[in-house]
Amino acid sequence: MAKHSKRKREEEHEVEDVDGSSVDDNRNESSGGAGVDEAHSHQLPLDANGGGDDDVSGDDGDAKERKKKKKVRKLSLKKTQDFNAKLRRRGVLYIARIPPRMGPAKVKTLLSEFGPVTRVYLVEEDRSARKRRRKLAGGAGAGGKRYTEGWVEFEDKKVARLVGERLNNTPITNHKRSVHYGDLWNVKYLRKFKWEHLTEKVAYERRIREQKMRIEMMQARRENAAYAEKVEQGMVLDRIEERRKKKGKSVDRPKGRKDRKLRQTSTVEEGASGPAKKAVLGSLV
Repeated sequence: MAKHSKRKREEEHEVEDVDGSSVDDNRNESSGGAGVDEAHSHQLPLDANGGGDDDVSGDDGDAKERKKKKKVRKLSLKKTQDFNAKLRRRGVLYIARIPPRMGPAKVKTLLSEFGPVTRVYLVEEDRSARKRRRKLAGGAGAGGKRYTEGWVEFEDKKVARLVGERLNNTPITNHKRSVHYGDLWNVKYLRKFKWEHLTEKVAYERRIREQKMRIEMMQARRENAAYAEKVEQGMVLDRIEERRKKKGKSVDRPKGRKDRKLRQTSTVEEGASGPAKKAVLGSLV
């Protein structure tokens, strides 16, 4: 009986173990299903966020395109007419001589005392003249850059006319310690002359200078090519003459070349007689 009861108990324990394992398996299966669902539930927001990133990137692209589009500022007809009227009211003053140690900034400061100055243009001296001047002065005492002539534009042509009339042939400064003491203004008001005429003149002179330089360069190249060709021909003829001399043959002179025959008179010796001396001197005359 005791053995039979023990067997029953062991069978009941085995049944309980089997039932527990099945319950645990069921729980695991149910929990596994929940995990998959949760994973799917987590993946859905990720997809949604991905779509949101695309929308944000699209908005950024639209903003960049908006930035790239520049605003086109339209000029009104009134503003352009006012600007052209201002240009017509301006006057140009011509300076025939620029003293040493005077540049565009100094000219503008000196002439701005009489009225507002809009633009200044000074012509530099020629390079060859500057090199010659520096060579004569010894280099160090030649000074810096110098200018030959200039144009000054005033905002009002009436002021430019008054400055041209009253400032001409007057001293630049009355201060004895100034470097410009003793120099005179040599100016003239240019009637019906505009700044556009000056720019056209400068551009025309620049084109002429470039064209002259181009022609001179072409001529120099042509002369160098001709000289090199003549040198090569002379070297070839010298080699031919050397070969013929080595072989003992006579050298053929080029066609058209003739030997010059010079007739020489006999010298008059100190002890020569009178008639012979006279004959020789008569032949020389």
